[in-house]
Amino acid sequence: MVLLGTAINALLIVIGTLIGRLLQRIPDNTKETVMSIIGLAVAVLGIQMGIQSENFIIIIVSLVFGAILGEWIDLDKQLNRLGQFMEKKLGNKAKGGNISQGFVNATLIFVIGSMAIIGALDSGLRNDHSVLITKGIIDGFTAVILASTLGIGVMLSAVPVFLYQGIIAVFAGQISRFIPDAALQIFIQEMTATGGVMILAIGLNLVGVTKIRVANLLPGILVVAIAVMFMYLF
Repeated sequence: MVLLGTAINALLIVIGTLIGRLLQRIPDNTKETVMSIIGLAVAVLGIQMGIQSENFIIIIVSLVFGAILGEWIDLDKQLNRLGQFMEKKLGNKAKGGNISQGFVNATLIFVIGSMAIIGALDSGLRNDHSVLITKGIIDGFTAVILASTLGIGVMLSAVPVFLYQGIIAVFAGQISRFIPDAALQIFIQEMTATGGVMILAIGLNLVGVTKIRVANLLPGILVVAIAVMFMYLF
């Protein structure tokens, strides 16, 4: 079953969120401290991912042009609007925390990263779901922490995670047919590094140091793919 790893990943996010909701009745001061710790941990993860690049110019170019495209489309606004729509359907903030904030932050954290792409490709090409199951365990524990402070919206991130990884898994055969393995490996490496900068921005936002519209940086992933193919061909 090609989508088994993706389904398990999404399910573990849901389970993690439900467990996290059981921990929501903690003092506000504790929640604030925990959120700061989460932000710092996420920032450190982003730094660790970012330094994996072997061509930092790709990161700069991808983020700059990705940001220009993202600001033009205003993906951040669209993603928040989707979160707010879900918030209206599921209830107000008092019942489940800030649903929109939880959905947006969790989606960005769970989707950005090399494990999602590598795991989905393994699922589609070799029917090996170990990477996605490992990612699911990590995402599940992260969901516990996020849901305890950001609320039930974290659970909704399981939907885009399932769609994103599922599409890659289903079309893995076509991807490997048209993209040389060497180019794919370079893309994964540079995409991980570029995503690391985005993860760093998410961490700084959670701490309250910055207010970067991280979703507007997502087109940078597409720019990475174009830049890598250009370098590979020329």
